[in-house]
Amino acid sequence: MTARRPPEGGPWWRRVAEAAVAAALAGAAGWGFHRVFPGGALLPVIVPAAVAPAAVAVLARRGPLWLALALGVALWCAGTLPLYGGLAPGAPADLVDAWQALLTTLLPAQPEPRLLILVHTLVWAAALTGAETLARTSTRLAAVLPALAVYVLALLLGVNGEGSNLPVAAALLVLAAVLALLRDGRSPVWLLAGTPAAAALAALALVAGPLLPVAARPYDPRQDADLPPPARVDSVSPLDRVSAWLQIPGRELFTIRADRPLNWRLAVLDRYDGVRWTSGARFQPTGGRVPADEWTGRAREVRQTVTVEGLPGAWLPAAERPALVEGVAGLTADPDSGALLAAAAPGRGARYEVTSRVPEPSKEELLAARPAGGDPALTAFPPGPQEELFRRLAQEAARGADAPIRKAYRLQNHLRTSARYDVTAPPGHSLKSLEFFLRTTRRGTSEQFASAFALMARTLGLPSRVVVGFRPGEPSGGVYHVRSGHVMAWAEIRFEGLGWRPFYPTPGRSGAKDDHEVVSSAIEESERLEGEFAKGGTGGDQERPQDRPVGGEEAAEGPSPWLLGGAAAGLLLAGYAAAALALPWWRRRSRRAAASPGARVLGAWLQACDDLGLRDGHALTAAEVVARHPGDISTHLQPLAEISNYVRYAPDGGTEEAAGQAWRHSDAVRRAVRASTPLPARLRRRLLLR
Repeated sequence: MTARRPPEGGPWWRRVAEAAVAAALAGAAGWGFHRVFPGGALLPVIVPAAVAPAAVAVLARRGPLWLALALGVALWCAGTLPLYGGLAPGAPADLVDAWQALLTTLLPAQPEPRLLILVHTLVWAAALTGAETLARTSTRLAAVLPALAVYVLALLLGVNGEGSNLPVAAALLVLAAVLALLRDGRSPVWLLAGTPAAAALAALALVAGPLLPVAARPYDPRQDADLPPPARVDSVSPLDRVSAWLQIPGRELFTIRADRPLNWRLAVLDRYDGVRWTSGARFQPTGGRVPADEWTGRAREVRQTVTVEGLPGAWLPAAERPALVEGVAGLTADPDSGALLAAAAPGRGARYEVTSRVPEPSKEELLAARPAGGDPALTAFPPGPQEELFRRLAQEAARGADAPIRKAYRLQNHLRTSARYDVTAPPGHSLKSLEFFLRTTRRGTSEQFASAFALMARTLGLPSRVVVGFRPGEPSGGVYHVRSGHVMAWAEIRFEGLGWRPFYPTPGRSGAKDDHEVVSSAIEESERLEGEFAKGGTGGDQERPQDRPVGGEEAAEGPSPWLLGGAAAGLLLAGYAAAALALPWWRRRSRRAAASPGARVLGAWLQACDDLGLRDGHALTAAEVVARHPGDISTHLQPLAEISNYVRYAPDGGTEEAAGQAWRHSDAVRRAVRASTPLPARLRRRLLLR
């Protein structure tokens, strides 16, 4: 029968060891939040919250429970002092709000006290509950449950975070096994022998965990969270600033250190009401990471260091699609567009670093592009008489083109060649202003060209938006100085699989060619693709690159997930079979080699009970066991029972001769059982470790 010791029993080292395991369980579960917060910010929160309640449980175990709980609450309050840097009367309110705040935050979250208070409280509660359970009850594994609950919460809040929590699960498994051995009253030798076995199981869990179906598509509670509504970011839209900035072109706005010139996007505007473009972005707090868009193909990473000089507003410039931002306090980002926003307008000299992904799709991928659906606002045209004009002009510009991207290229070329760039043109991008631009003046800035292109594209069924940003600027020693005169707006169209692709309908200052190398290279690429359409037809029936093999790349994709899953399952089955074969042999061998003759006699009796399949043999008397097995088996079982009873009640009476006789009878019982039990039944018993 399994040993159960009273709470006050056992040597002092065992009590300390159990409390240490309880603290380690809570700390390991808290480390599961490393996918939510940066690890460096977690350790100072986790360690005190895990260790202090466990120490109180050891020191106050003979006192009343209310005293231990009161001390634990006092320690929780004390732990908020270094977290907040002083007294924090608002900590309880922050704790209540932290759940919703984390569900609307892009991971990793900013390590702010108002968010870290949740981790501090959960770890403290798990350590307090687990340690007090160990100190005041005789249960074996109930103390693991609070840590498991914290780990599950960390898994849910850390979905889509960086890193993996499989090592944390393995650590919890090993700690639970160590706790079970400690609570079972085993000797330190058992602890040394059992811990490697638990570690081996943890290693198998690490291999098999990623192959589970739930690991491929875990539930993300952020899908059901109420996101903040779209908000008006600035009182003045960046698109409204274009004409004003062009009138004072020499004002330095920011500098960027980068290894190549790119357009620096500032704001993305995707909603149009007939008067102005606005942003429908749902900005969410983030610790720096920005989720990737739908493009998963080849891309180049570009790292930039941005120093703000005279840029107004809270928008933050960056190249293409940002992936990681460092050095901005209170950073928020829009997961859809990748636009960046600071909590407050950065002052002069503010510096931050951005790592961006610049997509580099192949010619085949561009030619096979199809417009993406899903958001009707991206193709919506405000009601009014101008819609017919925009549709007619767009259809005339795209006449003869039936491939979506070819329509966009022809529309881009039409605007570049039919109107003139003029910084003195009247500002504005309302429907009335754009009608005047298209019908009468045919001159404007990128504000009018980009707006007209986006609206004309919408009449052709192409989802579009307007982007405000800057040309690369003037290079000097690897640093690009961006001034107000470098401002520009362009349009983007969304394609399935490709994401948003830029189009530049604004002509250069000369009227025919652009004086901006990034735009010029994009225009040359579009002209080359136009030539590909002319050679290969319209592109409507072309085979998509994803539908055909390219250079035998299938062989480089790696083994099938089913093959990996089958291999992992085979390894698990093989490991289990090996354990099923080795464990009975090892148990029989250790009983036969016990230190004293009396222990060997009792081991022979226990072995006979195991061979007979008596799972409750430890609770039965020897006479009850013999009565259950008459016949040939009792011939050897009866004398074995007499020897074991003699040794059990007269421990000093065990001799070498008695031990030898006991094992001879035990072996005979084993042979008789094997002879009378069919092979399938024996195999089933062995595999079930009975």
